[in-house]
Amino acid sequence: MSHTVRAALVQTEWTGDTASMNDAHEAYARAAADQGAKVIGFQEVFNAPYFCQVQDEEHYRWAEPVPDGPTIVRFQDLAKELGMVMVLPVFEVEGPGFYYNTAAVVDADGSYLGKYRKHHIPQVRGFWEKFYFRPGNLGWPVFDTAVGRVGVYICYDRHFPEGWRALGLAGAQIVYNPSATHRGLSAYLWKLEQPAAAVANEYFIAAINRVGVEEYGDNDFYGTSYFVDPRGQFVGDVASDSKAELVVRDLDFGLIDQVRHQWAFYRDRRPDAYDLLTES
Repeated sequence: MSHTVRAALVQTEWTGDTASMNDAHEAYARAAADQGAKVIGFQEVFNAPYFCQVQDEEHYRWAEPVPDGPTIVRFQDLAKELGMVMVLPVFEVEGPGFYYNTAAVVDADGSYLGKYRKHHIPQVRGFWEKFYFRPGNLGWPVFDTAVGRVGVYICYDRHFPEGWRALGLAGAQIVYNPSATHRGLSAYLWKLEQPAAAVANEYFIAAINRVGVEEYGDNDFYGTSYFVDPRGQFVGDVASDSKAELVVRDLDFGLIDQVRHQWAFYRDRRPDAYDLLTES
């Protein structure tokens, strides 16, 4: 049965401070709501620069509690006002020495549904994330929202198929994948991995990247954010590779059932044969 959800994502450049980033993302959310969107997701650590290009203790200042920090509280109020589900990626502090790369999920009535913490933490040039973040420890939750079942997988996670599959097994209909990735590292993978994951797991994916060069390094974030359907096809055009953009698309969740009937991947799984994948 056809079930269309109008979904949005935002890719944008760093504006210079948290206050202006929050203001910009509120404006994007309002613009999306004006276009009828009922769910929106933002880029990785959306209210901060991508500070992981360097290793410096000063950048712990970007962290805040989830869900009780000022950013999540503000956007809970906005979600309620607009009647919009929101995926809000931020730098989370749980307590002294306990920091995570996190995304909060807020329902259309403003209620906080829970959070996902990034599992796979890179430590390579320009992406010194182990300096800041502990590995995620909350599993792969899928959230029942006003638009359907929403999951989150953050940036570097996308290279690991296990989490994509866990989200599918938990019933995700759409997975938001907020990211910060630059041209020289993995640009050729960007339009390959998420469409392949959408096919393998038979759900929609919202792939979000930042744009521009920021003050803490020379990473050139190349945007090209998009929605991809369970057949691996882009839904509408891919966003600009150099400019901020709000992307709003209609997603037919009925396609998920169609594809799962046609390509019976879940039926033909062999978990009884997969023990070797987790053996030490």
